[in-house]
Amino acid sequence: MYLIALLFTLCLVVAPTTWQATDPYAHQKLLNFYQTASKDEKIAEQFHSLMHKYQGKDPLKMGYKAVSNAIMAKHTWSPYSKLKYLKQSSQIFDQAVALDNTDPEVRFLRYSIENYIPRYLNMSSHLEEDKRVFMAAILKHPRSGMPSESVKIMREFLLRKELLTAQEKEQVEKLKL
Repeated sequence: MYLIALLFTLCLVVAPTTWQATDPYAHQKLLNFYQTASKDEKIAEQFHSLMHKYQGKDPLKMGYKAVSNAIMAKHTWSPYSKLKYLKQSSQIFDQAVALDNTDPEVRFLRYSIENYIPRYLNMSSHLEEDKRVFMAAILKHPRSGMPSESVKIMREFLLRKELLTAQEKEQVEKLKL
């Protein structure tokens, strides 16, 4: 009986770890794609192919699906295709935010994409609202419950792109990660 209980406990501890490692939509894998796909067209295509298959309704995974479309816009030469990818991205972001309008990572992902879209396309209407949502969360870190890796990526992006007021910059630089 002791052996059965030990095996059962071991399965409870090891199985989730094993499952996460093989889950193609594991958060860490999506973060890695987010960071590398914009710089490498082959990785962007892999990311887009993976996310195109995702049919679930998890807002964060939908946010990464939207990002994969937006990144493909960067790697295509056709203005029509660029616009098509950006519109698909916008629609998916709208769905993700409708499912959870308080998810700071989804809001950051949309912010990071809309920040690069030329203003004359009128596809960057959420910048202020999204920034307010994700800034409130990262400034509460670690109490916000967001993964430190996500907050680190957000901090680096905001500081590198100089998208903060002087007060916000000071607060973000002081984040303990």
